[in-house]
Amino acid sequence: MADIQSPLPGTFFHKPSPEEAPFKVTGDTVAAGDTIGLVEVMKTFIEVKAETAGTFKGYSVDDAAPVTAGQTLATLGD
Repeated sequence: MADIQSPLPGTFFHKPSPEEAPFKVTGDTVAAGDTIGLVEVMKTFIEVKAETAGTFKGYSVDDAAPVTAGQTLATLGD
């Protein structure tokens, strides 16, 4: 298992916009470099990317939830 952590504090979003589907859903294959979410800080959106490949196990925080730097956002499995 591998955790994907927030690079900085802000608000974490599962989707690129409210009308779109989440970046990943449970069971999706994830490649290193895939975007799994966005952290918004002062109206700037930072892509959160997977550093390793694996199977998406799910988000650890709710959509539009406040997060801190280093907080686990999602988990990958083998």
